[in-house]
Amino acid sequence: MTRALSAEWAKVRTVGGTGWLLLAAVAVTVAVSAAASGALSCTSSAACHPDITQLSLTGADVGQAVVAVIAVLAVTGEYATGMIRTTLAAMPRRTVMLTAKAIVITTLTLAAASLAALGSLLAGRLILPGQGYTPAHGYPDLSLADVTVLRATAGTVFYLALIALLSLGIATAVRDAATAIGTVLGLLYLFPVLGLAVTSPGWHRHLQQIAPMTAGLEIQASTGLTTLPISPWAGLGVLAAWAAAALLAGGLLLRFRDA
Repeated sequence: MTRALSAEWAKVRTVGGTGWLLLAAVAVTVAVSAAASGALSCTSSAACHPDITQLSLTGADVGQAVVAVIAVLAVTGEYATGMIRTTLAAMPRRTVMLTAKAIVITTLTLAAASLAALGSLLAGRLILPGQGYTPAHGYPDLSLADVTVLRATAGTVFYLALIALLSLGIATAVRDAATAIGTVLGLLYLFPVLGLAVTSPGWHRHLQQIAPMTAGLEIQASTGLTTLPISPWAGLGVLAAWAAAALLAGGLLLRFRDA
């Protein structure tokens, strides 16, 4: 495994686009979060966002797309160049290779996601008081000393890491970058759209409970937890199940079919 990890780390370091994409993931997440925090003024109780923790972490909704691209390219780039044959010749134990790739991508994603989540929270802490979200109006300052804020922030980091694993598994299964990215983004963004088209409250709630993005992002919620379609940690568990299923499917296909 050590040899496999070294090889995967060397590949990531020698691909110039990976570093820029990781920086883009951080920048996009923080920028969108800052924009969301600055867009909603708390001028009246009806205009105020009920959950400023979730509001300050909104950028993860968009940043996850960049994370998905990073994970997909880590696999499909080798197939596009034919490097996968060299990789599998050097590491014939395919599941070990996939595990090493997953560890490296997850580690990089965790680092970038930590910067993105902390940057988003800091932007919210600086911007939201100027928008009327003050202790005088019932909104305490955002702080990691608050256990709920800490859970939402750390959960956002875990969420983005699971998105990377989900994307990695799908990319391993389909091998093609465009198809893999389309599949991942479809899973993430089409479920909520489908939910809007469902008129039955019961089915709408069920869709929210099984959709990887909708369920997973409940980890950011800090208020109204009893009214959520699924609890924060259970929602993150749903996303983890999707990621595990994708990795299992990708690993089986990688093992039993030709490179």
